[in-house]
Amino acid sequence: MAPSYIGAIDQGTTSTRFIIFDKSGRIVSTAQKPHKQIYPRPGWVEHDPEEIWRNTQSVAAAAMKKRRLRPKDIAAIGITNQRETTIVWNRKTGKAVCNALVWQDTRVADAVAEFQAHGGQDRFRKKTGLPLATYFSALKIRWILNNVRGARERAEAGEVLFGTVDSYLVWKLTGGPDGGIHVTDVTNASRTQLLSLETLAWDSELLNAFGIPEAMLPRICSSSELYETAKFAPIMGVPIAGILGDQQAALFGQTCFKPGEAKNTYGTGCFLLMNTGLRPVPSQHGLLTTVAYKLGKHEAQFALEGSVAIAGALVQWLRDNLGLIAKNSEIEKLARTVEDNGGVYFVPAFSGLYAPYWNTGARGLIAGLTRYANKGHLARAALEATAFQTREVVEAMKADSGIELDVLRVDGGMVENDLLMQFQADILDRTVVRPRTHETTALGASYAAGLAIGFFQDLEELRAHWTTERTWSPQMKEATREHLYRSWKKAVTRSFDWTDDAGPGVEESKARAAKKSA
Repeated sequence: MAPSYIGAIDQGTTSTRFIIFDKSGRIVSTAQKPHKQIYPRPGWVEHDPEEIWRNTQSVAAAAMKKRRLRPKDIAAIGITNQRETTIVWNRKTGKAVCNALVWQDTRVADAVAEFQAHGGQDRFRKKTGLPLATYFSALKIRWILNNVRGARERAEAGEVLFGTVDSYLVWKLTGGPDGGIHVTDVTNASRTQLLSLETLAWDSELLNAFGIPEAMLPRICSSSELYETAKFAPIMGVPIAGILGDQQAALFGQTCFKPGEAKNTYGTGCFLLMNTGLRPVPSQHGLLTTVAYKLGKHEAQFALEGSVAIAGALVQWLRDNLGLIAKNSEIEKLARTVEDNGGVYFVPAFSGLYAPYWNTGARGLIAGLTRYANKGHLARAALEATAFQTREVVEAMKADSGIELDVLRVDGGMVENDLLMQFQADILDRTVVRPRTHETTALGASYAAGLAIGFFQDLEELRAHWTTERTWSPQMKEATREHLYRSWKKAVTRSFDWTDDAGPGVEESKARAAKKSA
């Protein structure tokens, strides 16, 4: 009897999940486990790779056990992951040489300034689609090689391996030191700043510039193919057949297969991707050019991306650091205790500003405080920050692509917040649509795996599964909308150049902001 289900490992910034879907895309079983967020110094963010691996095994076993499923019931497994997070581990022992450097980590800010001094922030953008920033993997690898005793020598000798989280998990899942395969897919590779978008291969010029030995890098594969089978008990023998970085997986799960179709994911950060088709579109307005997906031997599809560092993480900060709420779901109730933001604006530049500014030296601030402001206004300002940042990205995307969005498809944990979704529609002046299946990131990874082994026939079958759960239409008056947005832009400019390690990108960011405000 043919398998009835498809699985996905969704390894995110704050937790790991294993989700099992039926052929219609309905969730039949799920398990989730958080992992520790490690902050050794201000701006440093780390994860323990071994904890992530233990949690992956745990949630896979738990989700299978809930429905009493056996490996033969699962057709294949896809993997989706937090991107850019950097792991270097020993080929023989499987032990990481240090904690994973998370995508939010800013310890390489000085290196960003150093590289910018010789060619500017866009020094490698033409080849990689990415500006110089603390965000991407290349400088994180370089930091590990330069700061962990013996790491560079072992890398040059081929004794240690680099991978983003997908690569690390596939290596572990397929045997680790006992024959595990060392691979990644094009979407994750495109976030390292070591991949040429033209060749979709590791680029020797980039490797030399960053001082990274090619011997430590994984083999680049498509996003949908049979890589190997799993080698541990709960899913023993199940094909691993899909890999997509989390935001590309959400784009795929939202069935944005045609140029101009876009989605926004509201998670730890906020990430808006638009499919641009078979050719990469260079950005002149602070966006990233990235690989959207590649299915087997078919040509790669590309995307424009607007990356916002802090979205749901701001709600988490209000919970953990200020104690304004006991759990994330309480933020909406608190925000509804006031009618508006009371003139308060919250710029969550905890790790600098990403799109469209790419200002490493920016830092978070709260503007517009008066004696009138209370915790309800602070909660509302925190939610509105995500929507304001999304509008900035949508405007940049229109400027780069010439395409005006009429509908924004949304997913991620924050889309459960009706107040936020209504404000998003209002500040964008566009319709916002939430699909029936909220877990589109895991769904996209399962779709990629299912296509590779024939569980799904084609993209049209996947598109037929996409259905709307709820729609929000704009209700705000134009004058109110523009007043709020102007005030937001004013607050953002106040956050620029807060630290001294911003590098040359500061002036570029200021000029870009001034142009957009004009």
